[in-house]
Amino acid sequence: MNPASPTTGRAPHRRRSANRVPLVVYAVLGVMVFVSVFPLYWMFVVATTDSATATSLPPHVLPGGNFLYLANLVFDTVPFVQALVNSVIVSTAIGVGQAVLCALAGFAFAKLRFAGRNTLFLIVVLTMTVPAQLAVIPQYLIMSKLGWVDTLQALIVPGLVSAFGIFWMRQHMGSSIHDDLLHAARVDGATTWQIFWRIAFPLVRPAAFVLGLFGFVYAWNDFLWPFIVLKSPERYTVQIAIKALQNSRDIDLGLAMAGSFLATLPLLVLFVFVGRRLVQGIIEGAFKG
Repeated sequence: MNPASPTTGRAPHRRRSANRVPLVVYAVLGVMVFVSVFPLYWMFVVATTDSATATSLPPHVLPGGNFLYLANLVFDTVPFVQALVNSVIVSTAIGVGQAVLCALAGFAFAKLRFAGRNTLFLIVVLTMTVPAQLAVIPQYLIMSKLGWVDTLQALIVPGLVSAFGIFWMRQHMGSSIHDDLLHAARVDGATTWQIFWRIAFPLVRPAAFVLGLFGFVYAWNDFLWPFIVLKSPERYTVQIAIKALQNSRDIDLGLAMAGSFLATLPLLVLFVFVGRRLVQGIIEGAFKG
């Protein structure tokens, strides 16, 4: 008898065990995808029906045929197109601002030497432990003193910099840029701004891009601060426009979900175009961290 036969006999079992692992992984991933996508699908189902259908038992799981009617009703009820434009302006300004300004602050904390650097950075990090709701009243008073209530700059300016963004960019600046490169640039006569803009920022551009997308999505979905500071319908963002769709006494779920789906659609389109780059940026940051 071949002495290798016992080992050969166990080989198929090992191959079967190895093949079971991907199946389990795919099953878990499938469940996670279903849990993540089903709320969006259910929102679309309700947006194509009405409130009675949405609350019926057993629930309807197939889309209806009222989406175009409800979408037109959304545009007739509130200035939704203007709200979309306002959200694009605010979100884009905040995304670009955070990508540049947080990178600039992160560069200063990571690569510049000045008195109180570590103390200031500690204060910045500690601000992340303070709930954002506590800043609403003083922030509103500042906007009132500046005369910015019911203006888009009241949404843009406070969101141009974030403590998380500074921390994020400081970590990337510290791990991606070598001091020898900066010293060589200074020897060549480059100023601090030139070193940041021409050397440091291009090296951390993927991280800045991810941070800008985070800022864009956060600003697009923000409700509390725009709801407090905006008064005129022509200044509404999409989240406030969706709130305006709701009657003070009852809620038309179909109309509200149609507005919510229209507000979510630009984010889905954005993710289709930049989703791969976003994931790559997050993975690169995870490995560098």
